[in-house]
Amino acid sequence: MKQETVVWLTTNPVTTWWIRNVASKLDPLIFRATGGRFFSMGKATMPMITITTTGRKTGKPRSVHLACLERDGGWLIWASAMGQEKHPAWSLNLEANPELEVQVEGDRFQARARRLTDAEKQAVWDEVKKAVPQLEVYETRTDRNIRLYHLTRA
Repeated sequence: MKQETVVWLTTNPVTTWWIRNVASKLDPLIFRATGGRFFSMGKATMPMITITTTGRKTGKPRSVHLACLERDGGWLIWASAMGQEKHPAWSLNLEANPELEVQVEGDRFQARARRLTDAEKQAVWDEVKKAVPQLEVYETRTDRNIRLYHLTRA
């Protein structure tokens, strides 16, 4: 699939609704069951990761499926929430407790998240947006500073 098609598909209102309300619940299950090969929209066109955080209010495990980039012996993930005005719940969970479980393809392990400073984010943000052009659209939808995290094995 062409990059322009992927960007359109993942940023139009109907697909955005689908991802937020349906895929967000199915994808961690499908990804885990297939050893990281598939998710609700088929085979991934970019690196994907499932993270399981601890709910900051409930203490229960909360899983979410995200795009990621490998970097510096770990993975970068961004809390774009597809451009929503509020930070996604998983990022608030990481702020409260940076210990998490990660699944990358068939490999599951414990990890630690560290939120990048604004200066660290600025140094890599253009690279991230080049790899994930949807972020250009998501940035126009919100005034908030999209958080960027680096995950490393514990």
